[in-house]
Amino acid sequence: MTEPTPTAPKAADAHHLIYVADPMCSWCWGFAPVMTRVLDAYGSRATLHMIMGGLRPGTTHAMDAEQKSFIRGHWENVAARSGQLFDYSLFERDDFIYDTEPACRAVVTARNLDHRLAYAMMHAIQKAFYAEARDVTDADELMSLAGTVGLNTGIFRTAFESEDARAYTAQDFATTQQAGVPGFPTLLLGDGGSALNLVSNGYQAFEPIAARLETLLATSG
Repeated sequence: MTEPTPTAPKAADAHHLIYVADPMCSWCWGFAPVMTRVLDAYGSRATLHMIMGGLRPGTTHAMDAEQKSFIRGHWENVAARSGQLFDYSLFERDDFIYDTEPACRAVVTARNLDHRLAYAMMHAIQKAFYAEARDVTDADELMSLAGTVGLNTGIFRTAFESEDARAYTAQDFATTQQAGVPGFPTLLLGDGGSALNLVSNGYQAFEPIAARLETLLATSG
């Protein structure tokens, strides 16, 4: 897997976690508490790098009744399994376009401005969208969220609207597709060389992920 931005971990890093996700992926929201535990437990042993997968980038049509029913059912399944909070009032809107590119670009922008804030930006967008029914396809909403994680909102807005940000985001999507990532969330561990090891794909509890990471960290370079 090629890591696509100047803020990606360098080969000299002993280990790095690669988290492939989309802020508007409901299973990624369900996985958020687990991922936070992973970072709390292993963040000092493996540098985090986030790659945006692109769940529905470039969508141009508002959800119809059939799509709303399908997606709501999916959210309810995630809520039941993960215990995460969902606000379903989004489905009362007739004009919402489920385009995940702006939210992904916001995380990419945060990553490029300060890679330490990328995960915080991802989590802020997830919470705003799923738990608060805020429209995270809107640039003003994303700028406000950037401010809550410690980014300068003016600098963020300029970077977010740049062609570079769009290109980096498209590169993330292409990297995900070329690597054959089977779905989101996906977590991998790099060993500082060329090897990437799959830690988890899809929603999983913390314990099997921790066991897998302990094994990989003990046996990789």
